[in-house]
Amino acid sequence: MAADPTVPTAGGPPEEGVSLHLLGGFRLLRGAAPIVVPRGLQRVIALIGLRPGATRSQLAGLLWPDASEERALSSLRTALWRLRQDPCCPMTVAGDSVRLAPTVRLDVDELVGTAARVRDGDDLDTAAGALAAGRHDLLPGWYDDWVLLDRERLRQLRLHMLEQVAGQHLTAGRHGEALEAALEAMAAEPLRETPHRLVVRIHLAEGNAFEAVHAFYVYRDLLRRELRLEPSPAMSALLDDTLAPIRQASRDATADRPSPAGRRA
Repeated sequence: MAADPTVPTAGGPPEEGVSLHLLGGFRLLRGAAPIVVPRGLQRVIALIGLRPGATRSQLAGLLWPDASEERALSSLRTALWRLRQDPCCPMTVAGDSVRLAPTVRLDVDELVGTAARVRDGDDLDTAAGALAAGRHDLLPGWYDDWVLLDRERLRQLRLHMLEQVAGQHLTAGRHGEALEAALEAMAAEPLRETPHRLVVRIHLAEGNAFEAVHAFYVYRDLLRRELRLEPSPAMSALLDDTLAPIRQASRDATADRPSPAGRRA
């Protein structure tokens, strides 16, 4: 593991200016310079970043699930020894505890923190930054069980965060910002009903009945085509008042149309 040779590593604490990026792929940076990390050690660093409270036994069991406990712990000791030989080592080891150094910035923590601030109803700057937070999946192309679990956890966290942002903007009458957040959530999971429902509500709040009806039928057709399902009663109910006159007019037109028997007479 080594920093880019164009960036000096001497002077100051080794973890100064180090950032660990796991969303969109593994990247360890010192300043703007990438630090080269072998794939096996990438797994160790990534897991320590995602499990800051884990013991050595827990880390070893997740990293080497098919090995005996003794062999897994031995492999972890070797990996930690290799990491600590490097001046850019991004972690600290104390007894049974292994965690990222306090000065290492982790992008996953930023996503979690943004989601918490949105949940707590913080200022509009937080809501604006939420749209870009976590836009990329956790460690794409990695298929360890612990990665898959955290990937889904963070995906759900981001979806709920975007929906909360859209709902907060809608309540405040900021329809453009609400629609942007709802569409961002829709792009992340096209079959999820909640963002589609928000889009319908936003269009109705703006008085755009056509847009609301169009959004509903686009989602209904997508759901039928992909899953052979219908939108929930809650979503259909959003358009009851809007569609009631159209449905009544259709029923009236059908009632006024002469029956086949009447035409033959």
